[in-house]
Amino acid sequence: MNPPAPPRLRVAVLGAGSWGTALAAAASRRHPTQLWARDAAQAASMAATHENARYLPGVSLPKNLQFSSDLDATLRCLQDDGGHRLIVLGVPVAGLTAICDELSRRLPALGLEDTPIVWTCKGFEADTARLPHEIMREALPGATGGALSGPSFAREVAQGLPVALTVASSSPALRDATTAAFHGAALRVYASTDLIGVEVGGALKNVIAVACGICDGLALGTNARAALITRGLAEMTRFGVALGAQAETFAGLTGLGDLVLTATGELSRNRRVGLEIGAGRKLADILASGITAEGVRCARAALERARAINVELPITEAVCAVLFDGVAPMTAVSALLARDARNEGADSGNPLQGPSGPA
Repeated sequence: MNPPAPPRLRVAVLGAGSWGTALAAAASRRHPTQLWARDAAQAASMAATHENARYLPGVSLPKNLQFSSDLDATLRCLQDDGGHRLIVLGVPVAGLTAICDELSRRLPALGLEDTPIVWTCKGFEADTARLPHEIMREALPGATGGALSGPSFAREVAQGLPVALTVASSSPALRDATTAAFHGAALRVYASTDLIGVEVGGALKNVIAVACGICDGLALGTNARAALITRGLAEMTRFGVALGAQAETFAGLTGLGDLVLTATGELSRNRRVGLEIGAGRKLADILASGITAEGVRCARAALERARAINVELPITEAVCAVLFDGVAPMTAVSALLARDARNEGADSGNPLQGPSGPA
């Protein structure tokens, strides 16, 4: 018996970086999909070559994927036949407010204000320490929204290699639309209602990955890396639960899964920054070379948010000390090693237990 055909769906992906392009490629294999790029020259180049030479060089994009630098035209493509529709925001946290402001003006005028919107960015906003759903709630208060996250490198997704993601939202309609857009072949989508947990996992794993990169850059060994990953998971869980997340979420794809990938994968930009720091390079020089990493962008904001609610994040604090306060990497490591002994099960760091004692 053949599986049921996916519902009729039109997808607009806003943001033509590596991840937005990869998701647009995946959606276009199943549904009419248009990818919007702010840069007209980039959109024209992708339309001519079916390759995103800037962010995914060498990866061929599906021939039926459409490209545009006209935001209104891209959104109007969702109007065509009265079927289901989905907007995917493939922009970083730093660009989320701007694109939401654009949508708040354009969607009502186009009759698309009820279109589900799923975002893919991971991190805390640098100036406000807000999570993506908090940015969305203020900019688009009536929108149906959710997060798509999980252990995934954009290049592998664009190449059609196997991957599993989680869509988190309180809206069954958004979860269903996102699953319909992407689930199939080598890409699996799991559903969750724990939006906060999924977002905190996506944000903090980048910071822990920087720490793991520093550890590897200092040649401290695989034992030390394993300890950082494990205690990093405890740190993520403790913070998430304090913000209202479910502890169990951090044992899943967007917690442990994404942390392991980002802390150990060769394609991880956050790990790469840490490796360079551990090898003695200055952060300004690393960033000037073109490496961008969300863990650097959000580490200080995450720490400030945690301190505001009296949650201890020792690894994040050590990363911030190295990145922003001039502390030598080995000095920060020594400070972590000098912390008092504790009972591993006595805090909220066990994703299967939940909180049972002081941090």
